[in-house]
Order: sequence, then C-alpha cells, then structure tokens
Amino acid sequence: MKVLVVDDHPLVRKGIKSTLAAEGNIEEIWEASSVDEAVSIMALNNPDITILDINLGNENGLEAIKAARKRNVATKFIILTSSSRKEDFVKAQELEVDGYILKEAFIEDVIYAFHVVSRGKKFYDLEIVHQCVNQSKDQSLEELSPREKDVLVELGKGLSNTQIAEKLFISEHTVKKHVSSILSKLNLCHRTEAALFANRNIQYIV
Repeated sequence: MKVLVVDDHPLVRKGIKSTLAAEGNIEEIWEASSVDEAVSIMALNNPDITILDINLGNENGLEAIKAARKRNVATKFIILTSSSRKEDFVKAQELEVDGYILKEAFIEDVIYAFHVVSRGKKFYDLEIVHQCVNQSKDQSLEELSPREKDVLVELGKGLSNTQIAEKLFISEHTVKKHVSSILSKLNLCHRTEAALFANRNIQYIV
C-alpha cells in the first residue's frame, strides 16, 4: 500500500510516517507540506490513501482534495486535523472524504481508522460526531413530519436505507429523501449523527 502524508509540521509528518511504517504492509510513504506539493505527488504516484490536515499554514488542505478529484486521482482521503469546527467537518463530508480524525485521538485510533478506510469503509471520529449532535439537540423535532420521525427512529436502530424501506413499505428513494430532509432540518452532518440523535431523544420522537 502506498500512502501520502500531508501536514505543514515536519514532526507530525515524521510521527505519522513512523507509525504507519511499523504496520508492515506499507510499500512507500511520501510527505508533502503544501497543497501544490500534495497534488503533484498524488498525480505522479497515485497513493492508495492520503492523510491530510485541513490547516496547511495559510492554505486549506481541502483544496488539495478538489484539485486531485479534477485530475481523477483515485486515492482515499483521511482528514487528520486539530480542527473540531463543524464547518470544516461538513465541508470535508461534502467532498466525500473517507475518514475524519482529530489529532487529539489516541494513536491506536488513528491506526484503526487507517485500516478501516483501507478496507473501503468510512471512519469518522466520534468526538466530532458527538459535537455535531450536541450542537443540534436543541433543534425542534416539530419540524419533522410523522414519516420523517418514523425514518429517524429506524436510523436509531442502525437500519440501512433498504431495510427502512422494507419495514415502512416505501421506496428506497423515498427513504433517501427523508434522510436528507432529517439531516437538514436537525442541522446534522451525517446519518450516524441522526442515529445518535434518535437514541438520545427517542422519548420525544415516538
């Protein structure tokens, strides 16, 4: 597996590189400290996973993702950042990043996230997810329609869109529309947050 580490702090890059090298299944690890350098390395070497900080000095690391996508670089992106701002998390999700981890996380969590993403799944730091939920818990459930509340309850049970559609006797497309509406009305970032929200507020939903 080939990996690119993008961070404007040399010590951070070296630390991540050393940690990943110890995993044993890494063929090569590159380093970059700026958006242009990162995009150049991605375009030339096409790494399997790129670990990227949002704050790269005066640059926004998310710009590297946009540039890489324009060049059709097939790499999975893991955001490793000190930024716990909801705005950054939302923007990263809009770019469909594969992982989002806070730098304050334990190194074991970073390694776990790396392996999860390498297997084609997504990993979002629960700390940032909880923050989004906490910021949204005061939102009024009265904004939700009865059917949206039904869908929210099923999200809380961990059901997929297909399973919810079968249980509520509606189409999967309709479920997707309801989920999107729920996230928008409750100011949530992801269906995982909706599930957490549902479990915390179940007594007010049913």
